[in-house]
Amino acid sequence: MIEKLLKNSIREYRKPAFLTSLFVVLEVIMDVIIPLVIGQIINLVQKQAELTEIYKLGALLVGLSLLTFVFGYLNGRYAAFAASGFGKNLRNDMFNATQDYSFSNIDHFSTSSIVNRMTSDVTRVEMAYQMSIRIAIRAPLMLLGALIMAFIINVKISLIFLAAIPLLAIGLLLITKFVRPLFIKVFKKLDNMNNVVQENVRGIRTVKSYVREEHEIEKFTGSTTEIKDGFSKIEKILALNTPMLLGFVYAITLLISWFGAKLIIEVGAGPGGMEIGDLTALLNYSMQILMSLNMLSMIFVITIISRASQKRIVELLVEEQDLKNPEDPIYEVLNGDVEFVNVDFSYTSKPDACCLNNANLKILSGETVGIIGGTGSSKSTLVQLIPRLYDATAGSVKVGGVDVKDYDVETLRESVGMVLQKNVLFSGTIKENLLWGNPNATDEEIIHAAKLAQADNFIQSFPLKYETYLEQGGSNVSGGQKQRICIARALLKKPQILILDDSTSAVDTKTDSAIRTAMYEEIPHTTKIIIAQRISSIQNADKVIVMDEGGINAFDTPENLLKNNEIYQDVYHSQLKGGGFNE
Repeated sequence: MIEKLLKNSIREYRKPAFLTSLFVVLEVIMDVIIPLVIGQIINLVQKQAELTEIYKLGALLVGLSLLTFVFGYLNGRYAAFAASGFGKNLRNDMFNATQDYSFSNIDHFSTSSIVNRMTSDVTRVEMAYQMSIRIAIRAPLMLLGALIMAFIINVKISLIFLAAIPLLAIGLLLITKFVRPLFIKVFKKLDNMNNVVQENVRGIRTVKSYVREEHEIEKFTGSTTEIKDGFSKIEKILALNTPMLLGFVYAITLLISWFGAKLIIEVGAGPGGMEIGDLTALLNYSMQILMSLNMLSMIFVITIISRASQKRIVELLVEEQDLKNPEDPIYEVLNGDVEFVNVDFSYTSKPDACCLNNANLKILSGETVGIIGGTGSSKSTLVQLIPRLYDATAGSVKVGGVDVKDYDVETLRESVGMVLQKNVLFSGTIKENLLWGNPNATDEEIIHAAKLAQADNFIQSFPLKYETYLEQGGSNVSGGQKQRICIARALLKKPQILILDDSTSAVDTKTDSAIRTAMYEEIPHTTKIIIAQRISSIQNADKVIVMDEGGINAFDTPENLLKNNEIYQDVYHSQLKGGGFNE
Protein backbone atom coordinates (compact mmCIF):
# COMPACT_ATOMS: atom_id res chain seq x y z
CA MET A 1 0.00 0.00 0.00
CA ILE A 2 2.97 2.34 0.58
CA GLU A 3 5.39 3.33 -2.19
CA LYS A 4 8.88 1.87 -1.76
CA LEU A 5 10.50 5.31 -1.60
CA LEU A 6 8.15 6.43 1.19
CA LYS A 7 9.03 3.38 3.31
CA ASN A 8 12.40 5.03 3.95
CA SER A 9 10.52 7.42 6.24
CA ILE A 10 9.41 4.61 8.59
CA ARG A 11 12.92 4.27 10.08
CA GLU A 12 12.79 4.09 13.91
CA TYR A 13 9.07 3.25 13.83
CA ARG A 14 9.54 -0.22 12.31
CA LYS A 15 9.41 -1.89 15.74
CA PRO A 16 5.99 -0.45 16.77
CA ALA A 17 4.73 -1.29 13.27
CA PHE A 18 5.88 -4.89 13.72
CA LEU A 19 4.27 -5.08 17.19
CA THR A 20 1.03 -3.72 15.73
CA SER A 21 0.93 -6.50 13.15
CA LEU A 22 1.82 -9.13 15.78
CA PHE A 23 -1.00 -8.08 18.11
CA VAL A 24 -3.42 -7.93 15.16
CA VAL A 25 -2.60 -11.57 14.33
CA LEU A 26 -3.19 -12.60 17.96
CA GLU A 27 -6.46 -10.66 18.09
CA VAL A 28 -7.70 -12.34 14.91
CA ILE A 29 -6.87 -15.80 16.31
CA MET A 30 -9.01 -15.02 19.38
CA ASP A 31 -11.81 -13.62 17.20
CA VAL A 32 -11.88 -16.74 15.03
CA ILE A 33 -11.97 -19.15 17.97
CA ILE A 34 -14.80 -17.35 19.83
CA PRO A 35 -17.71 -18.32 17.47
CA LEU A 36 -16.64 -21.98 17.67
CA VAL A 37 -16.73 -21.87 21.49
CA ILE A 38 -20.14 -20.15 21.44
CA GLY A 39 -21.45 -22.86 19.10
CA GLN A 40 -20.14 -25.60 21.42
CA ILE A 41 -21.83 -23.98 24.43
CA ILE A 42 -25.17 -23.88 22.54
CA ASN A 43 -24.77 -27.53 21.56
CA LEU A 44 -24.05 -28.51 25.18
CA VAL A 45 -27.11 -26.58 26.38
CA GLN A 46 -29.23 -28.28 23.72
CA LYS A 47 -27.98 -31.69 24.87
CA GLN A 48 -28.53 -30.71 28.54
CA ALA A 49 -24.89 -31.51 29.33
CA GLU A 50 -23.24 -31.18 32.74
CA LEU A 51 -23.03 -27.59 34.00
CA THR A 52 -19.33 -28.00 34.75
CA GLU A 53 -18.66 -28.53 31.03
CA ILE A 54 -20.70 -25.45 30.15
CA TYR A 55 -18.90 -23.41 32.85
CA LYS A 56 -15.50 -24.49 31.52
CA LEU A 57 -16.38 -23.33 28.02
CA GLY A 58 -17.93 -20.15 29.49
CA ALA A 59 -14.68 -19.40 31.35
CA LEU A 60 -12.73 -20.05 28.15
CA LEU A 61 -15.04 -17.64 26.30
CA VAL A 62 -14.48 -14.92 28.93
CA GLY A 63 -10.70 -15.45 28.72
CA LEU A 64 -10.74 -15.25 24.92
CA SER A 65 -12.84 -12.07 25.07
CA LEU A 66 -10.41 -10.43 27.52
CA LEU A 67 -7.43 -11.38 25.36
CA THR A 68 -9.23 -9.97 22.31
CA PHE A 69 -9.70 -6.69 24.17
CA VAL A 70 -6.05 -6.54 25.30
CA PHE A 71 -4.64 -7.41 21.87
CA GLY A 72 -7.03 -4.95 20.19
CA TYR A 73 -6.00 -2.15 22.55
CA LEU A 74 -2.30 -2.85 22.07
CA ASN A 75 -2.43 -3.02 18.28
CA GLY A 76 -4.45 0.21 18.17
CA ARG A 77 -1.98 1.97 20.44
CA TYR A 78 1.11 0.85 18.55
CA ALA A 79 -0.54 1.55 15.18
CA ALA A 80 -1.27 5.16 16.16
CA PHE A 81 2.31 5.62 17.41
CA ALA A 82 3.87 4.06 14.29
CA ALA A 83 1.64 5.95 11.84
CA SER A 84 2.06 9.37 13.49
CA GLY A 85 5.83 8.81 13.64
CA PHE A 86 5.90 7.83 9.98
CA GLY A 87 3.91 10.97 9.12
CA LYS A 88 6.35 13.13 11.12
CA ASN A 89 9.37 11.63 9.34
CA LEU A 90 7.71 11.94 5.94
CA ARG A 91 6.95 15.65 6.47
CA ASN A 92 10.51 16.23 7.67
CA ASP A 93 11.93 14.40 4.64
CA MET A 94 9.77 16.45 2.28
CA PHE A 95 10.68 19.72 3.97
CA ASN A 96 14.38 18.80 3.92
CA ALA A 97 14.09 17.98 0.21
CA THR A 98 12.59 21.39 -0.58
CA GLN A 99 15.40 23.12 1.32
CA ASP A 100 17.86 21.70 -1.23
CA TYR A 101 15.80 22.97 -4.18
CA SER A 102 17.23 25.58 -6.46
CA PHE A 103 15.00 28.39 -7.72
CA SER A 104 14.36 26.38 -10.89
CA ASN A 105 13.24 23.37 -8.81
CA ILE A 106 10.84 25.58 -6.87
CA ASP A 107 9.47 26.92 -10.16
CA HIS A 108 8.14 23.40 -10.90
CA PHE A 109 5.67 23.55 -7.98
CA SER A 110 3.27 26.22 -6.82
CA THR A 111 3.39 27.22 -3.14
CA SER A 112 -0.13 25.87 -2.57
CA SER A 113 0.83 22.55 -4.16
CA ILE A 114 3.86 22.11 -1.87
CA VAL A 115 1.77 23.00 1.21
CA ASN A 116 -0.97 20.58 0.15
CA ARG A 117 1.53 17.77 -0.36
CA MET A 118 3.07 18.30 3.09
CA THR A 119 -0.30 18.51 4.88
CA SER A 120 -3.34 16.87 3.28
CA ASP A 121 -1.41 14.34 1.18
CA VAL A 122 0.77 13.22 4.09
CA THR A 123 -2.33 12.85 6.29
CA ARG A 124 -3.92 10.56 3.70
CA VAL A 125 -0.76 8.48 3.35
CA GLU A 126 -0.42 8.31 7.14
CA MET A 127 -3.97 6.96 7.36
CA ALA A 128 -3.24 4.43 4.63
CA TYR A 129 -0.10 3.30 6.45
CA GLN A 130 -2.00 2.84 9.70
CA MET A 131 -4.52 0.71 7.82
CA SER A 132 -1.76 -1.27 6.11
CA ILE A 133 -0.22 -2.38 9.43
CA ARG A 134 -3.57 -3.02 11.09
CA ILE A 135 -6.71 -3.50 9.01
CA ALA A 136 -4.89 -4.69 5.87
CA ILE A 137 -3.51 -7.56 7.98
CA ARG A 138 -6.64 -8.13 10.03
CA ALA A 139 -9.07 -8.33 7.09
CA PRO A 140 -7.41 -11.07 4.98
CA LEU A 141 -6.42 -13.08 8.10
CA MET A 142 -9.97 -12.97 9.44
CA LEU A 143 -11.32 -13.87 6.00
CA LEU A 144 -8.99 -16.86 5.76
CA GLY A 145 -9.47 -17.95 9.39
CA ALA A 146 -13.27 -17.70 9.25
CA LEU A 147 -13.35 -19.64 5.96
CA ILE A 148 -11.21 -22.44 7.41
CA MET A 149 -13.40 -22.68 10.52
CA ALA A 150 -16.54 -22.65 8.38
CA PHE A 151 -15.20 -25.55 6.28
CA ILE A 152 -14.32 -27.45 9.46
CA ILE A 153 -17.94 -27.12 10.64
CA ASN A 154 -19.61 -27.95 7.31
CA VAL A 155 -17.96 -28.20 3.89
CA LYS A 156 -21.12 -28.11 1.75
CA ILE A 157 -22.61 -24.96 3.27
CA SER A 158 -19.21 -23.25 3.23
CA LEU A 159 -19.14 -23.56 -0.57
CA ILE A 160 -21.62 -20.65 -0.55
CA PHE A 161 -18.73 -18.40 0.50
CA LEU A 162 -16.52 -19.60 -2.34
CA ALA A 163 -19.22 -18.66 -4.82
CA ALA A 164 -19.96 -15.23 -3.30
CA ILE A 165 -16.47 -13.90 -2.53
CA PRO A 166 -15.15 -13.75 -6.15
CA LEU A 167 -18.30 -11.93 -7.30
CA LEU A 168 -17.94 -9.37 -4.52
CA ALA A 169 -14.22 -8.96 -5.24
CA ILE A 170 -14.93 -8.24 -8.93
CA GLY A 171 -17.44 -5.57 -7.91
CA LEU A 172 -14.93 -3.90 -5.59
CA LEU A 173 -12.19 -3.95 -8.24
CA LEU A 174 -14.49 -2.32 -10.79
CA ILE A 175 -15.33 0.47 -8.32
CA THR A 176 -11.61 0.97 -7.66
CA LYS A 177 -10.81 1.16 -11.37
CA PHE A 178 -13.35 3.92 -12.03
CA VAL A 179 -12.70 5.99 -8.89
CA ARG A 180 -8.89 6.24 -8.85
CA PRO A 181 -8.39 8.66 -11.80
CA LEU A 182 -11.20 10.85 -10.45
CA PHE A 183 -9.37 11.31 -7.13
CA ILE A 184 -6.19 12.43 -8.95
CA LYS A 185 -8.19 15.09 -10.82
CA VAL A 186 -9.87 16.33 -7.63
CA PHE A 187 -6.53 16.71 -5.82
CA LYS A 188 -5.26 18.93 -8.64
CA LYS A 189 -8.41 21.04 -8.29
CA LEU A 190 -7.75 21.33 -4.55
CA ASP A 191 -4.30 22.72 -5.38
CA ASN A 192 -5.93 25.28 -7.66
CA MET A 193 -8.40 26.29 -4.95
CA ASN A 194 -5.59 26.78 -2.42
CA ASN A 195 -3.76 28.87 -4.99
CA VAL A 196 -6.81 31.12 -5.39
CA VAL A 197 -7.05 31.56 -1.60
CA GLN A 198 -3.34 32.37 -1.23
CA GLU A 199 -3.42 34.89 -4.07
CA ASN A 200 -6.47 36.58 -2.58
CA VAL A 201 -5.04 36.79 0.95
CA ARG A 202 -1.70 38.13 -0.29
CA GLY A 203 -3.31 40.66 -2.59
CA ILE A 204 -6.32 41.58 -0.46
CA ARG A 205 -5.37 45.29 -0.44
CA THR A 206 -5.20 45.33 -4.24
CA VAL A 207 -8.49 43.44 -4.48
CA LYS A 208 -10.23 46.00 -2.28
CA SER A 209 -8.62 49.02 -3.91
CA TYR A 210 -9.89 47.85 -7.33
CA VAL A 211 -13.26 46.74 -5.88
CA ARG A 212 -12.74 43.22 -7.25
CA GLU A 213 -14.32 41.33 -4.35
CA GLU A 214 -17.18 40.00 -6.49
CA HIS A 215 -14.75 38.78 -9.15
CA GLU A 216 -12.67 36.98 -6.50
CA ILE A 217 -15.79 35.43 -4.96
CA GLU A 218 -16.87 34.17 -8.39
CA LYS A 219 -13.39 32.75 -9.03
CA PHE A 220 -13.35 30.96 -5.67
CA THR A 221 -16.93 29.72 -6.10
CA GLY A 222 -16.03 28.32 -9.51
CA SER A 223 -13.05 26.52 -8.00
CA THR A 224 -15.08 25.01 -5.13
CA THR A 225 -17.85 24.02 -7.55
CA GLU A 226 -15.34 22.05 -9.62
CA ILE A 227 -14.20 20.25 -6.45
CA LYS A 228 -17.80 19.58 -5.44
CA ASP A 229 -18.61 18.15 -8.88
CA GLY A 230 -15.50 15.97 -8.74
CA PHE A 231 -16.33 14.56 -5.31
CA SER A 232 -19.96 14.07 -6.36
CA LYS A 233 -18.85 11.81 -9.22
CA ILE A 234 -16.66 9.85 -6.82
CA GLU A 235 -19.42 9.50 -4.20
CA LYS A 236 -21.92 8.31 -6.81
CA ILE A 237 -19.60 5.43 -7.68
CA LEU A 238 -18.59 4.68 -4.07
CA ALA A 239 -22.28 4.72 -3.10
CA LEU A 240 -22.57 1.35 -4.89
CA ASN A 241 -20.20 -0.17 -2.33
CA THR A 242 -22.53 -0.38 0.70
CA PRO A 243 -25.69 -1.70 -1.04
CA MET A 244 -23.59 -4.26 -2.93
CA LEU A 245 -22.01 -5.45 0.31
CA LEU A 246 -25.31 -5.53 2.19
CA GLY A 247 -26.88 -7.44 -0.67
CA PHE A 248 -24.23 -10.14 -0.32
CA VAL A 249 -24.64 -10.15 3.50
CA TYR A 250 -28.38 -10.74 3.29
CA ALA A 251 -28.09 -13.30 0.49
CA ILE A 252 -25.38 -15.34 2.26
CA THR A 253 -27.18 -15.17 5.63
CA LEU A 254 -30.40 -16.34 3.98
CA LEU A 255 -28.70 -19.22 2.14
CA ILE A 256 -26.78 -20.42 5.22
CA SER A 257 -29.92 -20.23 7.38
CA TRP A 258 -31.96 -22.08 4.75
CA PHE A 259 -29.52 -24.94 4.14
CA GLY A 260 -28.47 -25.08 7.80
CA ALA A 261 -32.05 -25.35 9.05
CA LYS A 262 -32.75 -28.00 6.43
CA LEU A 263 -29.78 -30.10 7.61
CA ILE A 264 -30.79 -29.73 11.28
CA ILE A 265 -34.37 -30.82 10.57
CA GLU A 266 -33.69 -33.54 8.00
CA VAL A 267 -30.38 -35.02 9.18
CA GLY A 268 -29.86 -33.76 12.74
CA ALA A 269 -26.57 -34.21 14.57
CA GLY A 270 -25.59 -37.34 12.68
CA PRO A 271 -23.05 -37.69 9.84
CA GLY A 272 -23.57 -35.02 7.17
CA GLY A 273 -25.91 -33.09 9.47
CA MET A 274 -25.41 -30.26 11.92
CA GLU A 275 -26.58 -28.89 15.26
CA ILE A 276 -28.04 -25.51 16.19
CA GLY A 277 -24.72 -24.46 17.75
CA ASP A 278 -22.94 -25.25 14.48
CA LEU A 279 -25.44 -23.12 12.54
CA THR A 280 -24.93 -20.26 15.02
CA ALA A 281 -21.15 -20.55 14.59
CA LEU A 282 -21.52 -20.58 10.80
CA LEU A 283 -23.66 -17.45 10.90
CA ASN A 284 -21.05 -15.77 13.10
CA TYR A 285 -18.31 -16.80 10.69
CA SER A 286 -20.37 -15.50 7.79
CA MET A 287 -20.53 -12.12 9.54
CA GLN A 288 -16.76 -12.22 10.12
CA ILE A 289 -16.17 -13.04 6.46
CA LEU A 290 -18.44 -10.25 5.31
CA MET A 291 -16.96 -7.87 7.87
CA SER A 292 -13.49 -8.64 6.55
CA LEU A 293 -14.74 -8.05 3.00
CA ASN A 294 -16.18 -4.73 4.15
CA MET A 295 -12.81 -3.84 5.66
CA LEU A 296 -11.11 -4.81 2.41
CA SER A 297 -13.46 -2.56 0.46
CA MET A 298 -12.64 0.27 2.87
CA ILE A 299 -8.93 -0.43 2.33
CA PHE A 300 -9.52 -0.26 -1.43
CA VAL A 301 -11.03 3.22 -1.11
CA ILE A 302 -8.28 4.49 1.21
CA THR A 303 -5.67 2.95 -1.09
CA ILE A 304 -7.16 4.76 -4.09
CA ILE A 305 -7.03 8.07 -2.23
CA SER A 306 -3.56 7.48 -0.82
CA ARG A 307 -2.12 6.29 -4.15
CA ALA A 308 -2.86 9.67 -5.69
CA SER A 309 -1.34 11.39 -2.64
CA GLN A 310 1.70 9.10 -2.63
CA LYS A 311 2.35 9.91 -6.27
CA ARG A 312 2.31 13.64 -5.48
CA ILE A 313 4.64 13.18 -2.49
CA VAL A 314 7.06 11.07 -4.52
CA GLU A 315 7.12 13.78 -7.22
CA LEU A 316 8.35 16.23 -4.62
CA LEU A 317 10.91 13.84 -3.12
CA VAL A 318 12.41 12.66 -6.43
CA GLU A 319 12.58 16.11 -8.01
CA GLU A 320 16.07 16.10 -9.47
CA GLN A 321 18.25 18.74 -7.87
CA ASP A 322 19.36 21.18 -10.56
CA LEU A 323 22.23 22.45 -8.45
CA LYS A 324 24.68 19.90 -7.12
CA ASN A 325 28.05 20.18 -5.47
CA PRO A 326 31.00 19.02 -7.60
CA GLU A 327 32.84 15.87 -6.51
CA ASP A 328 35.80 17.87 -5.22
CA PRO A 329 34.37 21.30 -4.31
CA ILE A 330 36.36 24.42 -3.45
CA TYR A 331 35.71 25.69 0.08
CA GLU A 332 37.25 29.17 -0.12
CA VAL A 333 36.34 32.26 -2.12
CA LEU A 334 39.52 34.33 -2.45
CA ASN A 335 38.03 37.68 -3.50
CA GLY A 336 34.95 39.44 -4.85
CA ASP A 337 35.83 39.44 -8.56
CA VAL A 338 32.81 38.60 -10.74
CA GLU A 339 33.07 37.59 -14.38
CA PHE A 340 30.49 36.52 -16.98
CA VAL A 341 31.85 34.70 -20.04
CA ASN A 342 29.41 34.21 -22.96
CA VAL A 343 26.54 33.52 -20.57
CA ASP A 344 23.10 32.50 -21.82
CA PHE A 345 20.20 31.64 -19.55
CA SER A 346 16.72 30.18 -20.05
CA TYR A 347 14.09 29.45 -17.41
CA THR A 348 12.91 26.54 -19.54
CA SER A 349 14.70 23.57 -21.07
CA LYS A 350 14.46 25.19 -24.50
CA PRO A 351 17.80 26.80 -25.42
CA ASP A 352 16.10 29.04 -28.00
CA ALA A 353 13.96 30.64 -25.26
CA CYS A 354 16.86 32.40 -23.49
CA CYS A 355 15.99 35.53 -21.54
CA LEU A 356 19.68 36.37 -21.10
CA ASN A 357 21.95 36.25 -24.13
CA ASN A 358 25.72 36.30 -24.52
CA ALA A 359 26.47 38.22 -21.33
CA ASN A 360 30.12 39.22 -20.97
CA LEU A 361 31.49 41.45 -18.22
CA LYS A 362 34.10 41.62 -15.48
CA ILE A 363 33.68 43.31 -12.11
CA LEU A 364 36.77 43.75 -9.95
CA SER A 365 36.74 43.06 -6.24
CA GLY A 366 35.65 46.14 -4.27
CA GLU A 367 34.00 47.88 -7.23
CA THR A 368 30.52 49.32 -7.03
CA VAL A 369 28.50 48.46 -10.13
CA GLY A 370 25.00 49.65 -10.90
CA ILE A 371 22.50 47.90 -13.18
CA ILE A 372 19.63 49.65 -14.95
CA GLY A 373 17.23 48.52 -17.64
CA GLY A 374 13.60 48.26 -18.52
CA THR A 375 11.15 45.77 -17.08
CA GLY A 376 11.93 42.27 -18.34
CA SER A 377 15.49 43.12 -19.38
CA SER A 378 16.83 40.29 -17.15
CA LYS A 379 18.50 42.47 -14.50
CA SER A 380 17.48 40.14 -11.64
CA THR A 381 18.26 37.07 -13.72
CA LEU A 382 21.82 38.30 -14.26
CA VAL A 383 22.63 38.71 -10.55
CA GLN A 384 20.86 35.50 -9.48
CA LEU A 385 23.45 33.52 -11.44
CA ILE A 386 26.27 34.80 -9.19
CA PRO A 387 25.31 32.84 -6.01
CA ARG A 388 23.98 29.93 -8.14
CA LEU A 389 20.33 30.52 -7.38
CA TYR A 390 20.10 29.38 -11.00
CA ASP A 391 22.78 27.84 -13.23
CA ALA A 392 23.72 29.41 -16.55
CA THR A 393 22.33 27.55 -19.56
CA ALA A 394 25.54 28.23 -21.48
CA GLY A 395 28.85 29.94 -20.75
CA SER A 396 30.35 30.38 -17.30
CA VAL A 397 29.96 32.65 -14.30
CA LYS A 398 33.10 33.14 -12.22
CA VAL A 399 33.58 34.43 -8.69
CA GLY A 400 37.12 35.03 -7.44
CA GLY A 401 38.40 33.71 -10.76
CA VAL A 402 36.71 30.31 -10.28
CA ASP A 403 33.60 28.95 -12.02
CA VAL A 404 30.73 29.07 -9.51
CA LYS A 405 29.95 25.43 -10.33
CA ASP A 406 33.31 24.41 -8.84
CA TYR A 407 32.52 25.84 -5.40
CA ASP A 408 30.77 24.18 -2.52
CA VAL A 409 27.32 25.79 -2.83
CA GLU A 410 27.13 26.82 0.84
CA THR A 411 30.63 28.34 0.70
CA LEU A 412 29.73 30.35 -2.41
CA ARG A 413 26.47 31.64 -0.94
CA GLU A 414 28.13 32.53 2.37
CA SER A 415 30.40 34.87 0.40
CA VAL A 416 27.46 36.57 -1.34
CA GLY A 417 24.98 38.78 0.50
CA MET A 418 21.82 39.26 -1.50
CA VAL A 419 18.73 41.36 -0.90
CA LEU A 420 16.06 40.22 -3.36
CA GLN A 421 13.35 42.35 -4.94
CA LYS A 422 10.76 40.75 -2.71
CA ASN A 423 11.74 41.52 0.88
CA VAL A 424 11.17 38.45 3.02
CA LEU A 425 11.01 38.68 6.81
CA PHE A 426 10.00 35.83 9.08
CA SER A 427 7.78 35.80 12.14
CA GLY A 428 10.01 36.49 15.14
CA THR A 429 11.88 39.43 16.64
CA ILE A 430 13.85 41.93 14.58
CA LYS A 431 17.02 40.57 16.19
CA GLU A 432 16.13 36.99 15.23
CA ASN A 433 15.61 38.10 11.63
CA LEU A 434 18.93 39.94 11.56
CA LEU A 435 20.75 36.91 12.97
CA TRP A 436 19.93 35.06 9.76
CA GLY A 437 22.87 37.01 8.34
CA ASN A 438 25.22 35.79 11.06
CA PRO A 439 23.89 33.57 13.88
CA ASN A 440 26.97 34.39 16.00
CA ALA A 441 26.79 38.17 15.62
CA THR A 442 27.18 40.26 18.78
CA ASP A 443 24.73 42.99 19.75
CA GLU A 444 27.34 45.58 18.72
CA GLU A 445 27.66 44.01 15.25
CA ILE A 446 23.87 43.89 14.87
CA ILE A 447 23.50 47.57 15.77
CA HIS A 448 26.41 48.53 13.49
CA ALA A 449 24.82 46.72 10.50
CA ALA A 450 21.46 48.35 11.27
CA LYS A 451 23.11 51.77 11.37
CA LEU A 452 24.74 51.18 7.97
CA ALA A 453 21.31 50.24 6.58
CA GLN A 454 19.74 53.32 8.22
CA ALA A 455 17.50 51.00 10.25
CA ASP A 456 18.76 51.64 13.78
CA ASN A 457 16.82 54.88 14.27
CA PHE A 458 13.36 53.45 13.61
CA ILE A 459 14.18 50.19 15.45
CA GLN A 460 15.23 52.18 18.54
CA SER A 461 11.90 54.04 18.37
CA PHE A 462 9.97 50.82 19.02
CA PRO A 463 9.21 50.11 22.71
CA LEU A 464 10.98 46.73 22.55
CA LYS A 465 13.64 47.95 20.12
CA TYR A 466 15.46 44.91 18.59
CA GLU A 467 13.17 42.54 20.49
CA THR A 468 10.13 43.92 18.63
CA TYR A 469 8.11 41.01 17.25
CA LEU A 470 7.57 40.93 13.49
CA GLU A 471 4.42 39.32 12.16
CA GLN A 472 4.63 36.83 9.29
CA GLY A 473 6.20 38.55 6.29
CA GLY A 474 6.95 41.64 8.42
CA SER A 475 3.38 42.84 7.94
CA ASN A 476 3.58 45.17 10.97
CA VAL A 477 6.38 47.33 9.52
CA SER A 478 6.39 49.53 6.41
CA GLY A 479 7.88 48.59 3.05
CA GLY A 480 10.86 50.90 3.53
CA GLN A 481 11.51 49.53 7.02
CA LYS A 482 11.39 45.98 5.68
CA GLN A 483 13.93 46.86 3.00
CA ARG A 484 16.34 48.38 5.52
CA ILE A 485 16.08 45.37 7.88
CA CYS A 486 16.81 43.07 4.93
CA ILE A 487 19.85 45.17 3.94
CA ALA A 488 21.14 45.06 7.54
CA ARG A 489 20.68 41.29 7.56
CA ALA A 490 22.77 40.95 4.38
CA LEU A 491 25.48 43.27 5.76
CA LEU A 492 25.78 41.09 8.88
CA LYS A 493 27.12 38.31 6.66
CA LYS A 494 30.14 40.51 5.92
CA PRO A 495 30.04 39.19 2.34
CA GLN A 496 32.69 39.63 -0.30
CA ILE A 497 29.92 40.43 -2.79
CA LEU A 498 26.79 42.41 -1.86
CA ILE A 499 23.86 42.40 -4.30
CA LEU A 500 20.98 44.82 -3.84
CA ASP A 501 18.15 43.99 -6.24
CA ASP A 502 16.06 47.17 -6.31
CA SER A 503 16.28 47.02 -2.52
CA THR A 504 15.83 50.71 -1.74
CA SER A 505 12.81 51.38 -3.95
CA ALA A 506 10.54 51.96 -0.94
CA VAL A 507 12.81 54.46 0.83
CA ASP A 508 13.13 58.15 0.10
CA THR A 509 16.10 59.47 -1.88
CA LYS A 510 17.71 60.99 1.22
CA THR A 511 17.72 57.65 3.06
CA ASP A 512 18.82 55.88 -0.13
CA SER A 513 21.77 58.26 -0.39
CA ALA A 514 22.67 57.73 3.29
CA ILE A 515 22.68 53.94 2.81
CA ARG A 516 24.96 54.18 -0.23
CA THR A 517 27.33 56.63 1.47
CA ALA A 518 27.60 54.36 4.53
CA MET A 519 28.41 51.36 2.34
CA TYR A 520 31.04 53.24 0.33
CA GLU A 521 32.76 54.34 3.54
CA GLU A 522 32.36 51.26 5.74
CA ILE A 523 32.73 48.34 3.30
CA PRO A 524 35.03 49.65 0.55
CA HIS A 525 36.55 46.22 -0.18
CA THR A 526 33.18 44.54 -0.73
CA THR A 527 32.01 44.21 -4.33
CA LYS A 528 28.65 46.00 -4.50
CA ILE A 529 26.17 45.30 -7.30
CA ILE A 530 23.10 47.55 -7.19
CA ILE A 531 20.03 47.11 -9.38
CA ALA A 532 18.10 50.36 -9.33
CA GLN A 533 15.26 52.19 -11.02
CA ARG A 534 16.61 55.59 -9.92
CA ILE A 535 19.72 56.95 -11.62
CA SER A 536 20.54 58.74 -8.36
CA SER A 537 21.05 55.35 -6.69
CA ILE A 538 23.91 54.44 -9.02
CA GLN A 539 25.37 57.74 -10.23
CA ASN A 540 28.42 57.35 -7.96
CA ALA A 541 29.06 53.75 -9.01
CA ASP A 542 32.38 52.84 -10.58
CA LYS A 543 30.55 51.36 -13.55
CA VAL A 544 26.99 50.80 -14.72
CA ILE A 545 25.56 47.87 -16.68
CA VAL A 546 22.80 48.88 -19.08
CA MET A 547 20.47 45.93 -19.79
CA ASP A 548 18.18 45.81 -22.80
CA GLU A 549 16.02 42.93 -24.05
CA GLY A 550 17.99 40.21 -22.29
CA GLY A 551 21.44 41.46 -23.20
CA ILE A 552 24.13 43.79 -21.90
CA ASN A 553 23.74 46.92 -24.00
CA ALA A 554 26.65 48.75 -22.36
CA PHE A 555 29.07 48.47 -19.43
CA ASP A 556 30.95 51.66 -18.62
CA THR A 557 31.32 54.53 -16.17
CA PRO A 558 28.24 56.71 -15.55
CA GLU A 559 30.03 59.68 -17.16
CA ASN A 560 30.81 57.82 -20.38
CA LEU A 561 27.31 56.32 -20.56
CA LEU A 562 25.78 59.77 -20.20
CA LYS A 563 27.84 60.87 -23.19
CA ASN A 564 27.52 57.80 -25.40
CA ASN A 565 24.59 55.52 -24.44
CA GLU A 566 21.11 56.39 -25.66
CA ILE A 567 19.25 54.18 -23.15
CA TYR A 568 21.14 55.64 -20.19
CA GLN A 569 20.62 59.15 -21.53
CA ASP A 570 16.85 58.59 -21.89
CA VAL A 571 16.53 57.33 -18.31
CA TYR A 572 18.75 60.12 -16.97
CA HIS A 573 16.88 62.93 -18.70
CA SER A 574 13.40 61.53 -18.01
CA GLN A 575 14.19 61.34 -14.29
CA LEU A 576 15.82 64.75 -14.31
CA LYS A 577 12.70 66.29 -15.85
CA GLY A 578 10.41 64.32 -13.55
CA GLY A 579 12.21 65.53 -10.45
CA GLY A 580 13.26 62.02 -9.49
CA PHE A 581 16.97 62.78 -9.82
CA ASN A 582 18.43 64.15 -6.65
CA GLU A 583 20.64 63.11 -3.84
